[in-house]
Amino acid sequence: MTYDCPRTGPRTGLLSGDELHLLPGTTTLLDLLGDDGERLSAAAEQALTDPADIVTPDPARTGPPLRPPSIRESVGFLDHVRNTSPTRALDPRFTEFPPFYFSNPAAVTGPYTDIPLFPGTERFDYELEVGAVIGLPARDVKPEHAHRHIAGYILFCDWSARDLQLHEMGLGLGPAKGKDGANTLGPYLVTPDVLEHHRATSSHGSHGSPDTYDTYDLEMVAEVNGVLTSSGRLSAMDWTFADMIAYMSRGTTLLPGELIGSGTVPSGCLLEAFVQRPAAFRGWLQPGDVVRLEVQELGHTRQTILPSPAPHPLRTLTPEHRA
Repeated sequence: MTYDCPRTGPRTGLLSGDELHLLPGTTTLLDLLGDDGERLSAAAEQALTDPADIVTPDPARTGPPLRPPSIRESVGFLDHVRNTSPTRALDPRFTEFPPFYFSNPAAVTGPYTDIPLFPGTERFDYELEVGAVIGLPARDVKPEHAHRHIAGYILFCDWSARDLQLHEMGLGLGPAKGKDGANTLGPYLVTPDVLEHHRATSSHGSHGSPDTYDTYDLEMVAEVNGVLTSSGRLSAMDWTFADMIAYMSRGTTLLPGELIGSGTVPSGCLLEAFVQRPAAFRGWLQPGDVVRLEVQELGHTRQTILPSPAPHPLRTLTPEHRA
């Protein structure tokens, strides 16, 4: 967990109950990654037995647990894809590999930081997800070895401007500005050993060792203004984090601290309700709405939606540019 101390600035600590045990100095969570977990484990032990300070965290001072060098957002739940199609049709390529895109690490926010609407959107949405954080560098990893490269898991919200997203992706690129304004992490990173008693095995897939398809049976819920809007489980993943890491690491190296997004849990966004139940649709997010996301064992986020200024207009290209 990262906490902005009034006198010393951002500090890394271990949450134990309601108390945050702070490490000395300016060590970040990213500094503790890069090996098999020894540094992270040693830091946790130090925080418990010899903390530099112990505080009761103020949500207003709680930042994102880390600043990932990159965010790769994947599609782990195929029912989310089906639920965003009026016909529930699924492109066969979704069953061949876990597709992903790069999101904006510069737009990472803390768990309680209010979120402005993206400029120009009228269809603003949350996406309820889990992120896996790379601990050990990974290149050309076999699926059955992928778990060795995960330092821990974190609640992740991929905020989305659906109208901007649809418009720009019609060009065969993106998403870009539809996803560019905010990515929420937090409130803390949870190591795999803490989740061990929630381990579950995905029933999907036809090859590989048994632990290739391991995931965790964690409840995931969302509320808008205190009303339940999403409910699902992480164990519903079709493509697991092992699949994603194996595919993403082909011919390239995933570095410590990089974030792998699970994709949206089924029902975990407003778009699914808009497509599947239009008559009962509550409407898109508006200024003043309060969004609360929670994943079992990974904590919760709570953020108010704020207005944003109108976008500055772009010039229109002359006819000769269209020839």
